[in-house]
Amino acid sequence: MSVAFAGNSTTSPSREAGPLRVMIVDDSVVIRGLISRWIGAEHDMEVAASLRTGLEAVNQIERINPDVAVLDIEMPELDGLSALPKLLAKKRDLVIIMASTLTRRNAEISFKALSLGAADYIPKPESTREASAADIFHHDLIQKIRHLGARLRKRSAVASPPLAPAPHAPLAREPAARPAAPAPAAPAVHAPSAPLTTRPFSMQAPKVLLIGSSTGGPQALMALVAELGPVIDRFPVLITQHMPPTFTTILAEHLARTSRRPAHEAVDGEPVKAGRIYLAPGGRHMRVVRNGTDTAIALDDGPAVNFCKPAVDPLFTSAIDIWHGGILAVILTGMGSDGMRGGKDIVAAGGSVIAQDEASSVVWGMPGAAANAGICSAILPLNQVGAKVNRLFSGDRS
Repeated sequence: MSVAFAGNSTTSPSREAGPLRVMIVDDSVVIRGLISRWIGAEHDMEVAASLRTGLEAVNQIERINPDVAVLDIEMPELDGLSALPKLLAKKRDLVIIMASTLTRRNAEISFKALSLGAADYIPKPESTREASAADIFHHDLIQKIRHLGARLRKRSAVASPPLAPAPHAPLAREPAARPAAPAPAAPAVHAPSAPLTTRPFSMQAPKVLLIGSSTGGPQALMALVAELGPVIDRFPVLITQHMPPTFTTILAEHLARTSRRPAHEAVDGEPVKAGRIYLAPGGRHMRVVRNGTDTAIALDDGPAVNFCKPAVDPLFTSAIDIWHGGILAVILTGMGSDGMRGGKDIVAAGGSVIAQDEASSVVWGMPGAAANAGICSAILPLNQVGAKVNRLFSGDRS
């Protein structure tokens, strides 16, 4: 899933680079106050507006000119899903992060919002009085704002010509020109000083496909599994996507429909078989273990790894004891570096790693970490990953 830019209007006039301007849209005064305080404490972002309804946001978007909007789903006058396309029609390069409580209905709406152009989603805690839940919400929201905002500005700077663009530039999926901003404290993208190097693919035939993803992952996963029918039919496919409970349930259903193959949240102790897609359930790490002569799923409720639960590294490292060098791992778009350490272990054991390239990633954190670590045998646009995986499982070793 890439950050989509919709609508028929041009982008708002660019400003001088500075802190990311964040518009908070939520009918809860408590949530608005919390998010405002969190953003106010960050040096690289500021509250552009704090609004109660989607209608207020639509009516004021041009005056406020934010970089990022945190948009609640359930609001009076105009709900978040209805406001989303109207906001993008007025400011097509706006980064919109949907916020919702963990219900099945809201999870479905969040997935719909991604297809309509939202950049990402974040689950809100049911009660902000629970310290641990509020801390996770705080951490994840600030990181998403920072990384997605930095991605927007980087892409805008690359797209900017030396002179101001023509006033009626053709509409594109890339954001209109904006000056580059100073690098944030935790940059979302990696800019290596030297060309990235790749290593040869393993000479061992892959026996399993492992996939790790985070921000932008749901749309990327659906695009990828749609091309992997021949692999899924003959080999097990295990996926860890950074996602909370309920959301993973919905994602598994989407993956099943898209791939036309069985896909479900993994169940502790179930056997791992070819022909199925196993998705790590939200809030639990997924590993694989020996169970006699079979391979089985092992779920655990241990602490977060790389600030994530489920995390990619536990799946990657556990697979080595089962398939040794017969592993092909794919690291898709996402924040942070989860999957890089596990990918190193896979390569050391004789397996191979493919990373999604920067241009097609919503955030080039996870795949960028793997690429810069020199563990990848290919760094590919998303639309080329599926074909490469199919060839590797069919005997290609180049």
